[in-house]
Amino acid sequence: MRIIGIDPGLRNTGWGIIEFRNNRLIHVDDGRISPPSISSVGERLLFIKNKLSLIVKKYNPNISAIEQIFVGPGTGSSLKLGMARGVSILVLAQAGLQIKELPPKLVKKTVTGYGSASKDQIKSMIEKLLNIIPKNEDSSDALAIAISAQHLDYNNITTKLSDNYNGLNSAIARALLKEKNV
Repeated sequence: MRIIGIDPGLRNTGWGIIEFRNNRLIHVDDGRISPPSISSVGERLLFIKNKLSLIVKKYNPNISAIEQIFVGPGTGSSLKLGMARGVSILVLAQAGLQIKELPPKLVKKTVTGYGSASKDQIKSMIEKLLNIIPKNEDSSDALAIAISAQHLDYNNITTKLSDNYNGLNSAIARALLKEKNV
């Protein structure tokens, strides 16, 4: 399974691609999309869309994950982040990818075990988990998002299998009880 993680931003959009193979996380690639700062908002969004489209086409991921918006005191920056996020979601949807939207605290907790981890703590764990040095802070965050999506997807599959197994046990118990009462 190949997963692309996106850390959206109007100035810098981080991306990271991992594979989960034979119960191992494998780094595929990572990077940052940085539109020219002199560009208008529309030009920046188009730049992000075009570059991300090329990355998705090149690496052909199976699943995508993107960080949810954290709304802080600066509503202007949240709106700009929302624009970059929207363009990124559009690219992922056009590629037909399942899109997982993950809260920042969940990503931090999944990767470091602490929901308020710093950027340095995330980067350090990415280095340990993937045995690489991320190209930059934005791609480090994107790799953390991809790892979190993989972890949650794997746990969800495991839970479903477990639920099915428990459901089977319940069905067997009901059948045996019914047989006893006949």
